[in-house]
Amino acid sequence: MEEFDDDSGTIFRDVILLALSGFVALVVMMIPFINPPAETELETSTTEPGNVIVEIHWPPELDADIDLWVRAPGDIPVGYSNKGTALVNLLRDDLGQFNDLTESNYEVTYSRGIVAGEWIVNLHAFRMDPERPPPYTIRTVVSVMRPDFLRPVQILEKQTDLTRLGQERTVFRFKLNQEGKLIRGSTNDLQRSLVIDPDG
Repeated sequence: MEEFDDDSGTIFRDVILLALSGFVALVVMMIPFINPPAETELETSTTEPGNVIVEIHWPPELDADIDLWVRAPGDIPVGYSNKGTALVNLLRDDLGQFNDLTESNYEVTYSRGIVAGEWIVNLHAFRMDPERPPPYTIRTVVSVMRPDFLRPVQILEKQTDLTRLGQERTVFRFKLNQEGKLIRGSTNDLQRSLVIDPDG
């Protein structure tokens, strides 16, 4: 009887050790899939989500709603009442200090890909600050992320004054080629309205 007890204890230990060895082998095989290499994580975190990036900034103390409007070549304008098309999206529609947990006044659009042709960037004074009369100085920055770049490169920057409620101003009209390079001599600010009336 004692001999049988010793054999069952040995068998039990062998089965447990084999099960544990199998579990450790599975964990070792899954490690590369659970924890990707650090280099891949770094690449993903520094890659911007768009190719043509347009940003506007206005003073944080202003409780004003300034709208960014962008029209890509052959596309319809993107702004607060039309936040996206097949090519461009408005990612941040800043309403001033209303429902805003940050101190910055900032709007941004991104494109998916680079389309050659004329791009138009407009500002629209949707709501003014009742405590601070205009003019309001708005900073507009255009950057391009080309396939041969590691980070977006700024191609245009300008300060523009808005002086009255409802005013729409064209900040940039510029042309890009297929590689995303700014075509020399193509930049101007000839007025062209982009604002789409959601009610009309």
